[in-house]
Amino acid sequence: MKTLRRFAAAGLAVAATACSIPEGRDGAMSAAEGRARVARYLPPYVKDRDGWAADIHGAMAALRVDPRPENICAVVAITEQESTFQVDPPVANLGPIARKEIERRGEQAGVPALVVDAALLIKSRDGRSYAERIDAATTERELSDIYEDFVDSVPLGRKLLADRNPVRTGGPMQVSVAFAQAQVDAGRYPYRLHGSVRDELFTRRGGVFFGVAHLFGYPASYPSNLYRYADYNAGHYASRNAAFQKAVAQLTGEKLALDGDLVAPHRKDEPPGATESAVRTLAPRLDLSLEAIRRDLELEGSPRLEATRTYARVFELAEREAGHPMPRAVLPGIELKSPKITRKLTTAWFAQRVDQRARACLARG
Repeated sequence: MKTLRRFAAAGLAVAATACSIPEGRDGAMSAAEGRARVARYLPPYVKDRDGWAADIHGAMAALRVDPRPENICAVVAITEQESTFQVDPPVANLGPIARKEIERRGEQAGVPALVVDAALLIKSRDGRSYAERIDAATTERELSDIYEDFVDSVPLGRKLLADRNPVRTGGPMQVSVAFAQAQVDAGRYPYRLHGSVRDELFTRRGGVFFGVAHLFGYPASYPSNLYRYADYNAGHYASRNAAFQKAVAQLTGEKLALDGDLVAPHRKDEPPGATESAVRTLAPRLDLSLEAIRRDLELEGSPRLEATRTYARVFELAEREAGHPMPRAVLPGIELKSPKITRKLTTAWFAQRVDQRARACLARG
C-alpha cells in the first residue's frame, strides 16, 4: 500500500476538513460537558476515565470534529481495537520479532550474522546489552527507545537500521510516525512537544490527537463510519477507490484486486498497474487520452478524484451497463501483513470488528 503518500495527502486536507465537518447542535457544549459526554461512552474497564475523556474531547475540539455520539464512539472503538485503552500496549513475542527484523536488515546490508550478534552484545546506556533489552521489550515504545539508543551509540547501528527506526507506528490508536510528523510539520498539532514527534506519539494526548486526525482529518462522503474504519487501516480513500475499481471491473470484465491502489509507480518502459491498465482500455469510451487518465488516477489520495472526468464517466458507464446504481464505497479486500499478526486478517475484518465495537459503545451511551 502506498500509505506514506496517502498520509501526506491527508495531511494537506486536515485544515480544510476541519471546517467541513459540522459541529451540529452540540457545538455550544462547554468543555466540561464535552468531557462528561465522552466519559459516558468509555468501556467500563478503562482506568483514568477523566484523563481519557479529556484527551479525546480535546482532540475532537481542536480538529473541530462534531462531538455527536457516532463520532465519539468511532474514536472509542478504534482505540479499543488497537490498544484496549493502553497508552503503550504490549505486543506478544516482541523480542523475537525485533531480533528477526535486525537480522533481516543485517543480511540486506551484507553484515555477517556473527557481527550483528556481537553488536547486540555491546552494553547499552542502562548497563544491559542491547540483546538483553530487546529480548525483554514488551511494548513498541520500549523497542523504539532501544533502536534509537542503538543507532546513536553503536557505529554498526546506523548501517543496520540506516537511520530509520523500524518501529513505524505507536500510541493507543496505532498511528504512523510519518503521519504524526506530517501533522506537526504543517503546524496542526496544538500542544507543545515534549521531546520528538515519536515521543509525543507514544503519549496518550499525542496518540489520541494523531489518531483522531487520521480518522476524521479528511473529507469523505461515506454513508457510514464503517468505511472510515477501513481507510484507517488501509489508507485514506481506500474504500472509495475500491468502489471505483469495482466499477472498472464491471465495465472491463477484468478481475481487479479491490485494494484501493489506482496507480502503480512504473518507468516509461514498464507497463502500468492492473487498475490503470484496465481503465486505459476504456479510453475511447471515456473520450480521454491515456495521459489524462493517468493524471486523474494520480489523485487517488485526494477528494479531487471524484471531480475528474475519469471517475464520473466510469461510474456513468458502469451504472448504465449494470442497470442500477454502483456503490461509491466498498470495503477493500486487503490481507493484513505484519510480524505482529499471527492469523489471516483483512481490512474488511478490521473495519467490521471496529464497527461492532462502535455499536456496543453507542449502546453504552
